[in-house]
Amino acid sequence: MKRRLSIGLAVVLLAAVVAVVVWGRSDDAEGGAQGELTTVRGVIGSEKLAFFSDRRVVDAFAEHGLKVEVDTAGSRQLATSVDLGRYAFAFPSSSPAAQRIQRDRKTTAAHTPFQSPMAVATFEPIVELLEAAGVVTKGAGDYQVLDVAKYLELTKAGTRWDQLPGNTAYPARKNILVTTTNPAESNSAAMYLSIVSFVANGNTVVATPEQEATVLPDVARLFRDQGYTQNSTEGPFEDYLAAGMGKTPLALIYESQYLDRVLRADGSIRADMRLLYLAPTVYSKHTLVPLSDQGDQVGRLLSTDPELTKLAATFGFRTSDPRVFADVVGDKAPADLVDAVEPPSFETLERLLDAVAP
Repeated sequence: MKRRLSIGLAVVLLAAVVAVVVWGRSDDAEGGAQGELTTVRGVIGSEKLAFFSDRRVVDAFAEHGLKVEVDTAGSRQLATSVDLGRYAFAFPSSSPAAQRIQRDRKTTAAHTPFQSPMAVATFEPIVELLEAAGVVTKGAGDYQVLDVAKYLELTKAGTRWDQLPGNTAYPARKNILVTTTNPAESNSAAMYLSIVSFVANGNTVVATPEQEATVLPDVARLFRDQGYTQNSTEGPFEDYLAAGMGKTPLALIYESQYLDRVLRADGSIRADMRLLYLAPTVYSKHTLVPLSDQGDQVGRLLSTDPELTKLAATFGFRTSDPRVFADVVGDKAPADLVDAVEPPSFETLERLLDAVAP
């Protein structure tokens, strides 16, 4: 009798253990961690770290059996000095850097799941001053643009803010300059250099050593006259948000940074803050270069998975399907920017960056 009771108790206990295990697995599946996840390591531009760290993005990858872990590096570093042998994918913020990686790794595979045009974060009093000076105009849609050619005329003349006629809103005794990042480190500075060199070269992409030599005197001062520059666009953007007009009247940023804050509606974008689009501008094309089959899977998911595409749009990125971006952002950004140019080749851009570095 005692033996039968012991056997029965053992069966009950075993059933309870099995039930707990099954229940636990079911609960994991509901949370998106379905069974064992395959870890895929990549190296990315720092401006995408918040996206990859977001719990919703982590869960979306887990639905496909992946755990994506990332390190960060500058796009220039990604193309030249990072040991890519440790990673399944490289995800720089520009097409020239991606093309260099493709060439060095002898691959043509690439995915461009999202992109972001360069823009300038500023304030309404600054916009009014630059409108009066003919530097800010109305764009094709309901947005304002900074005319790069007019801006270069001011900088070439060394114009200070307090020299603008009728300027009582911001009579600072410093040159009119857009605050950028360090051109030796940051992709955003490289994209800015692509824009200003294009305009300085007679609205033509710089492609020869002779053209480089011609544009350098005018474009180098845009960086060297700034003094100290930070290594990531988060730096000047945070200064813009926190310190205001006095420190950073014009900050070069990615459109996605500004839209991310607008969409969050966290109060960081105040009523007097404005976003100017550059005319012309450059799209910073976030291009994933797969270095393994698993890296290729990450690139395909970012480009095609509806949940990941929508999440990218919530971070302000312009997605490969423009309808997704439009649905998320609405009238907070223009649907398209037609006055956009391509950056120079990686080698040309490298030489220009070395020449303008402070």
